[in-house]
Amino acid sequence: MSASSLGYNEQGGEAAPEQGQEATPTTAPSVPAAFGLFSSDTKKNEDLKQMLESNKDSAKLDAMKRIVGMIAKGKNASELFPAVVKNVASKNIEIKKLVYVYLMRYAEEQQDLALLSISTFQRALKDPNQLIRASALRVLSSIRVPIIVPIMMLAIKEASADLSPYVRKNAAHAIQKLYSLDPEQKEMLIEVIEKLLKDKSTLVAGSVVMAFEEVCPDRIDLIHKNYRKLCNLLVDVEEWGQVVIIHMLTRYARTQFVSPWKEDGVLDEDNEKDFYESDEEQKKKDQKVKKPYAMDPDHRLLIRNTKPLLQSRNAAVVMAVAQLYWHLAPKSEAGIVSKSLVRLLRSNREVQYIVLQNIATMSIQRKGMFEPYLKSFYVRSTDPTMIKTSKLEILTNLANEANISTLLREFQTYVKSQDKQFAAATIQAIGRCATNISEVTDTCLNGLVCLLSNRDEIVVAESVVVIKKLLQTQPAHHGEIIKHMAKLLDTITVPVARASILWLTGEYCERVPKIAPDVLRKMAKSFTNEDDLVKLQILNLGAKLYLTNSKQTKLLTQYILNLGKYDQSYDIRDRTRFIRQLIVPNEKSGALSKYAKKIFLAQKPAPLLESPFKDRDRFQLGTLSHTLNTKAIGYLELSNWPEVAPDPSVRNVEVIELGKEWSVALGKAKKEKPTEKFYSDSEEESASTTDTESESTSESEKEKNEKEEGSSMENSESSSSEELSDSESESKEGTAKKKFKTTEERHSDSDETEKKTKLISKKRKSSGSSDSESISTEESSSDSESESDSESDAESRKPKNAAASKRKEMVVPEKKAPTKQDVSLLDLDDFNPVSTPVAFPTPAILSPSLVADLEGLSLSRSSVIDVSSPMFVPMKTHELLHRMSGKGLAAHYHFSRQPCIYGDQMVSVQVTLTNTTDQKLENIHIGERKLPAGMKMHVFNPIEFLEPEESITVSVGIDFCDSTQTASFQLCTKEDHFSVNIQPPVGELLLPVTMSEKDFKTEQGMLTGMNETSATITVAPQNSTRLVLLEKVVKAANLGVVPSGQDNIHRFAAKTVHSGSLMLVTVELKEGSTAQLIINTEKPVIGSVLLRELKPVLSQG
Repeated sequence: MSASSLGYNEQGGEAAPEQGQEATPTTAPSVPAAFGLFSSDTKKNEDLKQMLESNKDSAKLDAMKRIVGMIAKGKNASELFPAVVKNVASKNIEIKKLVYVYLMRYAEEQQDLALLSISTFQRALKDPNQLIRASALRVLSSIRVPIIVPIMMLAIKEASADLSPYVRKNAAHAIQKLYSLDPEQKEMLIEVIEKLLKDKSTLVAGSVVMAFEEVCPDRIDLIHKNYRKLCNLLVDVEEWGQVVIIHMLTRYARTQFVSPWKEDGVLDEDNEKDFYESDEEQKKKDQKVKKPYAMDPDHRLLIRNTKPLLQSRNAAVVMAVAQLYWHLAPKSEAGIVSKSLVRLLRSNREVQYIVLQNIATMSIQRKGMFEPYLKSFYVRSTDPTMIKTSKLEILTNLANEANISTLLREFQTYVKSQDKQFAAATIQAIGRCATNISEVTDTCLNGLVCLLSNRDEIVVAESVVVIKKLLQTQPAHHGEIIKHMAKLLDTITVPVARASILWLTGEYCERVPKIAPDVLRKMAKSFTNEDDLVKLQILNLGAKLYLTNSKQTKLLTQYILNLGKYDQSYDIRDRTRFIRQLIVPNEKSGALSKYAKKIFLAQKPAPLLESPFKDRDRFQLGTLSHTLNTKAIGYLELSNWPEVAPDPSVRNVEVIELGKEWSVALGKAKKEKPTEKFYSDSEEESASTTDTESESTSESEKEKNEKEEGSSMENSESSSSEELSDSESESKEGTAKKKFKTTEERHSDSDETEKKTKLISKKRKSSGSSDSESISTEESSSDSESESDSESDAESRKPKNAAASKRKEMVVPEKKAPTKQDVSLLDLDDFNPVSTPVAFPTPAILSPSLVADLEGLSLSRSSVIDVSSPMFVPMKTHELLHRMSGKGLAAHYHFSRQPCIYGDQMVSVQVTLTNTTDQKLENIHIGERKLPAGMKMHVFNPIEFLEPEESITVSVGIDFCDSTQTASFQLCTKEDHFSVNIQPPVGELLLPVTMSEKDFKTEQGMLTGMNETSATITVAPQNSTRLVLLEKVVKAANLGVVPSGQDNIHRFAAKTVHSGSLMLVTVELKEGSTAQLIINTEKPVIGSVLLRELKPVLSQG
């Protein structure tokens, strides 16, 4: 064992101590450690091979863990492939998972050996464990051998119809691998992609869109029907899936919608007025020609649904949303991305660099987006050079007359930086500012001249180059600067700077007639030692002086031309021959020599100092091509906006067709139970609308009970969590289908009961399986049935009133207008024809106990949970608008804890407005509303006037969507607008409900696991008595008190205003002063916030 352990450790010098901790302890090797460097590898990893061939699963598992650890550290474990492959058929799930992880890494390298186990992988595709099925598909797609393409294709097709969304996700990943292996399979793969695009699981969406982008990015027609679904799923998809979907939808939107960037929101087709046309005719023509721009609802849907992702923790998601707004949103709305992008500047340097590059491109076209965040782009001393130069670029783009003085002071500091590359870039930035803002040109020029005396040669050289460019804009006024720069030739050694001084001297030699010949004399001395760039400028200077001042410089120029004639560089030799023939006339000289002066001394245009990011906007923001400023492989260009929008009806989806598709998909899994159906709410509605159907009940009840028994059997057999998560989305579609069918049934003849029964049974085939699965969770059942309830409120009241005499015998009260939570798992209306619960007729198939269970379930769920009046109404008011901020208008608000008159989903807020001035305030109203997505607000009617010192209380309804997000809006008078906001405590988002202790425990038992939040707290002694504790809790939150049979347990119940989700609170007092606080709810976020608010209420005196 000692020798084999040493062999294993020889693979890497640092692996020895770690391996010693992971594996079983072995005796220390007696040979020196240095010997491992020269020992043979014959026994390398022998101990792992022995462990893999062991009969004990524990040894195999330990070996596989060590092997996967080696792979994670980047070590080569390919020689263990034969030993690992033998365990691919292991019955131990943990071993099998690790074997598949190993095979995914090495299947491509060891293809022949992997092919031997292909039958095992095919069997694993039918494994009951979803992880094994997915892993088998991943390994199969990693064996890149053309011979198994048909097997892979078949496996992908089967996996795409798998019940587990995780397996379907891996099928989407395998599509890309198969396409790269065999592009001829494209058409068949597109069929699978089309099928997976219809998948409603958020786990699958990102992966299938990635496959779409790889295989067929030009098939936009596949997206039409799935566009709205993808927009709505976007928030719930994993982060990398969000990035892929957003980029794809950006390309899609550019082909399907018209540009929102039209000026003034009007499409002007013809603005010219005919000569003989009258003004009236022109007005009529204008009315016809000018079409106000109206954004397509689908375009707005995409922009609205991506906005919340700006708060994502993933920088790539934020960047993707930012580029979407940049390329798709109206210019007035694109500014909201700036704050999120600035937030990303707190990330690591790699993220900062990419974000800054994109901001630099944005800031060229729309400066106003980032001007408020100017200080965020100030350079820190700890920033790397690439970040510094990017920030400097943005600061230069944002420079204007208002902030240039601040920026120049900032630039002065940057010039002194020890980072010479950054200091040089700063000098270039100063030059750009001087060019773009004429008011500071002289200031910048003087500052750059001062830098010419800097000790640092690089700074001086860069200053010379920039000054040369600036002087070209107004050379007449700066002869002194040229003289000063000419004197620097003795000290400056940087070739670019020397060449710039020589060019300036030659270009404006007539302005410095005394200095220019002397400069040429000095340069002639050092000509042979100069850089090629400088030599070319010396030749140019000589030619210009020869043409303007030949008396003094003729001999010097000829000397320089002779030196250049024999220079080592052919470029210098060619230039010398060219200049000699042009300026020195002889017999061979052509006609050009006459125009030599015009050629050399022609007026040159001033150079444009532009941002290097100016031409990058041709690439889509956030892409590799944009970062590299060159088209990368696989880059898909954004198309131009279409002049006329394509037909928007292609994105319409028929609900019935979707229901049929899902019934087919789910029917495969339920073939064994074709007769099992679940009773439909829509049948209940249609049956209760006619008197004839309510009379003939004895037969229909038998059918109902048979269906209910079948549904309960299905419910008990629902298996995996993946099916449950899918059933939530499926049940909604089933509900939508119910609504559609119900409208048809209302028009049918009331006497044809048998036909209706057949119609309903057919209908339930499509939605029965999804509903039966969703019954097993409280959330999915309340979602699916509350939708149908909201539409059938008006009709459900009639049968309830008709059966009122039958309901009086039941103990539980019934509300006139049922809310969403009143809809039960098996609604009481299902048993309308029954005179009393005891006399419920039962067919011979059902046992009496099952009937009793169904009967008790319907009663306990439908009518016991009822909204009650609040136990406590807080009088505490919150300041909405201070009288000083409101110029005399003061506003306070409080929560009345009463049902809102404007809507069942709204929270009632009482706002008190007070005029504290000595003048009348007119037209008090609510103006612009800035509400988060989904939030709604019902405002009060405008108040014509408010007398001095007078107050008025008005009611406002706000749908907070079960969140504590702030509702921001403007409170306006005739002259002023004041921005105010209301943020609700979580306790005000609830409505109290009454229920029995038994019902409380039943509901609590269904809301465990992820739906339960608890904490142990220390209760203040004065809060331990029952009355005080109840008072404290109901003051903090709008909860109803539930009767409790135990003195130490206090129960409270409520439901959320927006969704009607139950909120169950339990306070269990224990020995000493401790207590257990438990909250059960379908809304875990609200539950955790409420828990946080209740803890200090009970622990403080």
